[in-house]
Amino acid sequence: MRAVVCSALSPDLAGLAFHGDWPEPPAPGPGEVTVAVSHASLNYPDYLMLQGGYQFRPELPFIPGTEGTGMVIAAGEGAEALAGQAVMLGARSGLMAERITLSARGLRPVPAGLTMAEAAAYTVGALTAWVGLAERGRLQAGERVLVTGAGGGMGRAAVQLAAHLGAHVVAVASSESRLQLARDAGAAEGILVDRDHPQIPVKDIDLVFDPVAGPLVLPLVRCLRRGGRYAIIGFVGGRGDPVPLNRLLLREIELIGVRAGEQGRQDPAAGLRHMREIDARAAHLRPHIGLELPLSEARAAFAAMGAGLIDGKCVIRI
Repeated sequence: MRAVVCSALSPDLAGLAFHGDWPEPPAPGPGEVTVAVSHASLNYPDYLMLQGGYQFRPELPFIPGTEGTGMVIAAGEGAEALAGQAVMLGARSGLMAERITLSARGLRPVPAGLTMAEAAAYTVGALTAWVGLAERGRLQAGERVLVTGAGGGMGRAAVQLAAHLGAHVVAVASSESRLQLARDAGAAEGILVDRDHPQIPVKDIDLVFDPVAGPLVLPLVRCLRRGGRYAIIGFVGGRGDPVPLNRLLLREIELIGVRAGEQGRQDPAAGLRHMREIDARAAHLRPHIGLELPLSEARAAFAAMGAGLIDGKCVIRI
Protein backbone atom coordinates (compact mmCIF):
# COMPACT_ATOMS: atom_id res chain seq x y z
CA MET A 1 0.00 0.00 0.00
CA ARG A 2 1.01 3.65 -0.33
CA ALA A 3 2.35 5.31 2.82
CA VAL A 4 4.58 8.10 4.06
CA VAL A 5 7.26 6.69 6.35
CA CYS A 6 9.77 8.26 8.73
CA SER A 7 12.91 6.09 8.84
CA ALA A 8 15.20 8.59 10.62
CA LEU A 9 14.61 11.61 12.85
CA SER A 10 15.92 14.81 11.29
CA PRO A 11 15.32 18.58 11.64
CA ASP A 12 15.23 18.91 7.84
CA LEU A 13 12.72 16.03 7.41
CA ALA A 14 15.29 14.07 5.39
CA GLY A 15 14.11 10.84 7.00
CA LEU A 16 10.55 11.21 5.64
CA ALA A 17 9.75 9.52 2.33
CA PHE A 18 6.81 8.31 0.24
CA HIS A 19 6.57 4.54 -0.33
CA GLY A 20 4.37 2.90 -2.93
CA ASP A 21 4.66 -0.67 -1.61
CA TRP A 22 4.63 -0.49 2.20
CA PRO A 23 3.34 -3.67 3.94
CA GLU A 24 -0.37 -3.93 4.62
CA PRO A 25 -1.61 -3.62 8.21
CA PRO A 26 -2.66 -6.82 10.02
CA ALA A 27 -6.23 -8.09 9.82
CA PRO A 28 -8.44 -6.75 12.61
CA GLY A 29 -8.66 -8.78 15.80
CA PRO A 30 -11.46 -8.71 18.38
CA GLY A 31 -12.62 -5.14 18.94
CA GLU A 32 -10.54 -3.86 16.03
CA VAL A 33 -11.27 -2.52 12.54
CA THR A 34 -9.32 -1.83 9.39
CA VAL A 35 -9.98 1.62 7.92
CA ALA A 36 -9.32 2.82 4.37
CA VAL A 37 -8.01 6.27 5.19
CA SER A 38 -9.50 9.11 3.16
CA HIS A 39 -7.73 12.16 4.63
CA ALA A 40 -5.21 12.87 7.39
CA SER A 41 -4.42 16.30 8.79
CA LEU A 42 -1.17 17.80 10.03
CA ASN A 43 -0.70 18.86 13.63
CA TYR A 44 2.37 20.43 15.18
CA PRO A 45 3.13 17.36 17.36
CA ASP A 46 3.37 15.34 14.11
CA TYR A 47 6.03 17.75 12.87
CA LEU A 48 7.94 17.54 16.16
CA MET A 49 7.75 13.71 16.12
CA LEU A 50 9.60 13.64 12.79
CA GLN A 51 12.48 15.45 14.47
CA GLY A 52 12.47 13.61 17.81
CA GLY A 53 11.27 16.74 19.58
CA TYR A 54 7.98 15.44 20.98
CA GLN A 55 7.40 13.62 24.27
CA PHE A 56 5.98 10.60 22.44
CA ARG A 57 8.57 8.91 20.21
CA PRO A 58 7.31 6.06 18.03
CA GLU A 59 9.76 3.29 17.24
CA LEU A 60 11.45 3.77 13.85
CA PRO A 61 10.36 3.36 11.14
CA PHE A 62 6.91 4.82 11.67
CA ILE A 63 4.06 6.30 9.66
CA PRO A 64 3.09 9.81 10.89
CA GLY A 65 -0.44 11.11 11.26
CA THR A 66 -2.58 11.39 14.38
CA GLU A 67 -6.04 12.38 13.11
CA GLY A 68 -8.01 11.61 9.99
CA THR A 69 -11.10 10.14 8.37
CA GLY A 70 -11.90 7.02 6.41
CA MET A 71 -14.25 4.09 5.73
CA VAL A 72 -14.29 0.90 7.80
CA ILE A 73 -13.53 -1.91 5.35
CA ALA A 74 -13.06 -4.83 7.77
CA ALA A 75 -14.14 -5.46 11.34
CA GLY A 76 -13.13 -7.96 13.98
CA GLU A 77 -15.37 -9.71 16.47
CA GLY A 78 -17.43 -7.22 18.46
CA ALA A 79 -16.94 -4.36 15.97
CA GLU A 80 -19.03 -5.67 13.08
CA ALA A 81 -21.59 -2.85 13.38
CA LEU A 82 -18.99 -0.35 12.15
CA ALA A 83 -18.41 -2.06 8.79
CA GLY A 84 -18.98 0.35 5.90
CA GLN A 85 -19.23 3.46 8.09
CA ALA A 86 -17.48 6.79 7.49
CA VAL A 87 -15.55 7.59 10.66
CA MET A 88 -13.19 10.03 12.31
CA LEU A 89 -10.19 8.34 13.83
CA GLY A 90 -7.25 9.24 16.01
CA ALA A 91 -4.01 7.43 16.82
CA ARG A 92 -0.58 8.15 18.28
CA SER A 93 0.73 7.73 14.68
CA GLY A 94 0.02 5.79 11.49
CA LEU A 95 -2.69 7.65 9.57
CA MET A 96 -0.67 8.79 6.54
CA ALA A 97 -1.20 5.47 4.80
CA GLU A 98 -3.91 3.95 2.66
CA ARG A 99 -5.04 1.59 5.42
CA ILE A 100 -4.66 1.18 9.18
CA THR A 101 -5.87 -1.39 11.69
CA LEU A 102 -6.73 -0.03 15.12
CA SER A 103 -9.09 -0.34 18.06
CA ALA A 104 -12.70 0.49 17.26
CA ARG A 105 -13.11 2.13 20.66
CA GLY A 106 -12.03 5.63 19.64
CA LEU A 107 -13.83 5.86 16.29
CA ARG A 108 -16.62 8.43 15.90
CA PRO A 109 -19.06 9.08 13.05
CA VAL A 110 -18.31 12.04 10.80
CA PRO A 111 -20.51 14.92 12.07
CA ALA A 112 -23.31 16.08 9.80
CA GLY A 113 -22.28 19.06 7.71
CA LEU A 114 -18.54 18.34 7.65
CA THR A 115 -16.75 17.01 4.59
CA MET A 116 -14.29 14.14 5.02
CA ALA A 117 -11.42 16.62 4.71
CA GLU A 118 -12.92 18.97 7.31
CA ALA A 119 -13.65 16.11 9.69
CA ALA A 120 -10.04 14.91 9.33
CA ALA A 121 -8.87 18.34 10.54
CA TYR A 122 -11.45 18.72 13.28
CA THR A 123 -10.72 16.76 16.43
CA VAL A 124 -7.31 17.92 17.71
CA GLY A 125 -8.10 21.62 17.43
CA ALA A 126 -11.66 21.39 18.74
CA LEU A 127 -10.74 19.04 21.59
CA THR A 128 -7.81 21.17 22.76
CA ALA A 129 -9.94 24.30 22.54
CA TRP A 130 -12.66 22.65 24.66
CA VAL A 131 -10.30 21.34 27.33
CA GLY A 132 -8.21 24.53 27.39
CA LEU A 133 -11.13 26.94 27.49
CA ALA A 134 -14.15 25.24 29.03
CA GLU A 135 -12.53 22.60 31.25
CA ARG A 136 -9.10 23.76 32.40
CA GLY A 137 -9.67 27.47 31.69
CA ARG A 138 -13.15 27.63 33.27
CA LEU A 139 -14.33 30.15 30.69
CA GLN A 140 -17.50 32.08 31.47
CA ALA A 141 -19.71 34.01 29.07
CA GLY A 142 -18.76 37.68 28.94
CA GLU A 143 -15.08 37.15 29.80
CA ARG A 144 -12.26 38.59 27.71
CA VAL A 145 -10.24 35.82 26.08
CA LEU A 146 -7.00 36.36 24.16
CA VAL A 147 -5.97 33.68 21.64
CA THR A 148 -2.51 33.54 20.06
CA GLY A 149 -1.84 31.91 16.71
CA ALA A 150 -5.45 32.77 16.02
CA GLY A 151 -5.31 32.07 12.28
CA GLY A 152 -3.75 28.64 12.67
CA GLY A 153 -5.67 25.43 13.11
CA MET A 154 -5.48 25.30 16.90
CA GLY A 155 -5.92 29.02 17.51
CA ARG A 156 -8.82 29.42 15.12
CA ALA A 157 -10.67 26.54 16.80
CA ALA A 158 -10.22 28.34 20.13
CA VAL A 159 -11.54 31.59 18.66
CA GLN A 160 -14.61 29.78 17.30
CA LEU A 161 -15.34 28.01 20.57
CA ALA A 162 -14.73 31.03 22.81
CA ALA A 163 -17.03 33.18 20.68
CA HIS A 164 -19.65 30.40 20.63
CA LEU A 165 -19.50 30.26 24.45
CA GLY A 166 -20.16 34.00 24.70
CA ALA A 167 -16.66 35.39 25.30
CA HIS A 168 -15.21 38.63 23.94
CA VAL A 169 -12.32 37.30 21.85
CA VAL A 170 -9.07 39.16 21.16
CA ALA A 171 -7.17 37.43 18.35
CA VAL A 172 -3.38 37.66 18.01
CA ALA A 173 -1.74 36.65 14.72
CA SER A 174 1.35 37.41 12.63
CA SER A 175 -0.36 38.27 9.32
CA GLU A 176 -3.41 40.15 8.14
CA SER A 177 -4.75 37.06 6.36
CA ARG A 178 -4.69 35.09 9.62
CA LEU A 179 -6.31 37.92 11.52
CA GLN A 180 -9.09 37.92 8.95
CA LEU A 181 -9.58 34.18 9.46
CA ALA A 182 -9.90 34.85 13.19
CA ARG A 183 -12.39 37.67 12.64
CA ASP A 184 -14.43 35.41 10.38
CA ALA A 185 -14.39 32.85 13.22
CA GLY A 186 -15.85 35.33 15.71
CA ALA A 187 -13.00 37.44 17.08
CA ALA A 188 -14.14 40.90 18.22
CA GLU A 189 -10.63 42.40 18.14
CA GLY A 190 -7.41 41.61 16.28
CA ILE A 191 -3.78 42.35 17.10
CA LEU A 192 -1.07 42.02 14.45
CA VAL A 193 2.26 41.12 16.08
CA ASP A 194 5.90 40.89 15.11
CA ARG A 195 6.86 37.30 15.92
CA ASP A 196 10.30 38.28 17.25
CA HIS A 197 9.36 41.45 19.13
CA PRO A 198 5.63 41.20 19.93
CA GLN A 199 3.67 43.84 21.78
CA ILE A 200 0.20 43.20 23.26
CA PRO A 201 -1.53 46.58 23.68
CA VAL A 202 -4.53 45.33 25.67
CA LYS A 203 -5.22 44.90 29.37
CA ASP A 204 -7.69 43.18 31.66
CA ILE A 205 -7.71 39.84 29.85
CA ASP A 206 -9.43 37.10 31.86
CA LEU A 207 -8.00 34.08 30.03
CA VAL A 208 -5.09 33.60 27.62
CA PHE A 209 -5.13 30.57 25.29
CA ASP A 210 -1.56 30.28 24.01
CA PRO A 211 -0.28 27.60 21.61
CA VAL A 212 2.65 29.82 20.53
CA ALA A 213 4.65 30.92 23.63
CA GLY A 214 8.20 32.10 22.74
CA PRO A 215 8.62 35.89 22.85
CA LEU A 216 4.89 36.28 23.51
CA VAL A 217 4.98 34.85 27.04
CA LEU A 218 5.94 37.90 29.09
CA PRO A 219 3.72 40.36 27.15
CA LEU A 220 0.82 37.92 27.64
CA VAL A 221 1.41 37.67 31.38
CA ARG A 222 1.37 41.48 31.58
CA CYS A 223 -1.99 41.73 29.77
CA LEU A 224 -3.84 39.58 32.32
CA ARG A 225 -6.10 41.13 34.93
CA ARG A 226 -5.70 40.38 38.59
CA GLY A 227 -6.71 36.74 39.05
CA GLY A 228 -6.39 36.00 35.33
CA ARG A 229 -5.60 32.57 33.88
CA TYR A 230 -2.92 31.64 31.35
CA ALA A 231 -3.58 28.34 29.53
CA ILE A 232 -0.33 26.96 28.10
CA ILE A 233 -1.18 24.91 25.01
CA GLY A 234 2.19 24.52 23.26
CA PHE A 235 5.48 26.06 22.21
CA VAL A 236 5.34 26.65 18.46
CA GLY A 237 7.37 29.84 18.98
CA GLY A 238 9.79 28.32 21.53
CA ARG A 239 9.79 28.14 25.31
CA GLY A 240 10.11 31.88 25.95
CA ASP A 241 11.72 33.78 28.80
CA PRO A 242 11.22 32.66 32.41
CA VAL A 243 8.03 33.98 33.97
CA PRO A 244 8.66 36.24 36.99
CA LEU A 245 7.05 34.46 39.93
CA ASN A 246 6.65 37.72 41.84
CA ARG A 247 4.25 39.02 39.18
CA LEU A 248 2.20 35.83 39.36
CA LEU A 249 2.07 36.18 43.13
CA LEU A 250 1.22 39.88 43.26
CA ARG A 251 -1.42 39.61 40.51
CA GLU A 252 -2.71 36.19 41.66
CA ILE A 253 -2.32 34.80 38.14
CA GLU A 254 -2.83 31.10 37.38
CA LEU A 255 -0.65 29.17 34.92
CA ILE A 256 -2.62 26.21 33.53
CA GLY A 257 -1.05 23.36 31.57
CA VAL A 258 -3.30 21.81 28.91
CA ARG A 259 -2.80 18.35 27.39
CA ALA A 260 -6.19 17.43 26.00
CA GLY A 261 -5.26 14.05 24.57
CA GLU A 262 -3.39 12.97 27.69
CA GLN A 263 -6.34 14.00 29.86
CA GLY A 264 -8.52 11.57 27.92
CA ARG A 265 -5.93 8.80 28.21
CA GLN A 266 -5.68 9.29 31.98
CA ASP A 267 -9.45 9.65 32.44
CA PRO A 268 -11.30 7.83 29.61
CA ALA A 269 -14.73 8.82 30.90
CA ALA A 270 -13.76 12.50 30.77
CA GLY A 271 -12.28 11.97 27.33
CA LEU A 272 -15.56 10.57 26.03
CA ARG A 273 -17.47 13.46 27.60
CA HIS A 274 -15.19 15.98 25.90
CA MET A 275 -15.68 14.28 22.53
CA ARG A 276 -19.45 14.47 22.93
CA GLU A 277 -19.20 18.17 23.76
CA ILE A 278 -17.20 19.07 20.67
CA ASP A 279 -19.14 16.84 18.28
CA ALA A 280 -22.37 18.49 19.42
CA ARG A 281 -20.81 21.80 18.35
CA ALA A 282 -19.29 20.68 15.05
CA ALA A 283 -21.40 23.11 13.03
CA HIS A 284 -19.84 26.00 15.00
CA LEU A 285 -16.27 24.66 14.87
CA ARG A 286 -15.78 23.83 11.18
CA PRO A 287 -12.04 24.04 10.42
CA HIS A 288 -10.55 26.15 7.65
CA ILE A 289 -8.51 24.05 5.21
CA GLY A 290 -5.70 26.32 4.04
CA LEU A 291 -3.74 23.65 2.18
CA GLU A 292 -4.64 20.23 0.77
CA LEU A 293 -2.03 18.01 -0.87
CA PRO A 294 -1.83 14.38 -2.04
CA LEU A 295 -0.06 11.77 0.06
CA SER A 296 3.01 11.85 -2.19
CA GLU A 297 3.59 15.50 -1.20
CA ALA A 298 3.33 15.04 2.57
CA ARG A 299 6.97 16.04 3.08
CA ALA A 300 6.31 19.38 1.34
CA ALA A 301 3.28 19.86 3.57
CA PHE A 302 5.37 19.35 6.72
CA ALA A 303 8.01 21.74 5.40
CA ALA A 304 5.31 24.38 4.87
CA MET A 305 4.11 23.83 8.43
CA GLY A 306 7.63 24.24 9.78
CA ALA A 307 8.04 27.49 7.84
CA GLY A 308 4.75 28.86 9.21
CA LEU A 309 3.19 29.11 5.75
CA ILE A 310 -0.19 27.43 6.42
CA ASP A 311 -3.29 29.40 7.34
CA GLY A 312 -5.78 27.21 9.18
CA LYS A 313 -5.18 23.46 8.74
CA CYS A 314 -3.33 21.34 6.20
CA VAL A 315 -4.93 18.10 5.04
CA ILE A 316 -3.28 15.20 3.21
CA ARG A 317 -5.52 13.49 0.64
CA ILE A 318 -4.82 9.76 0.77
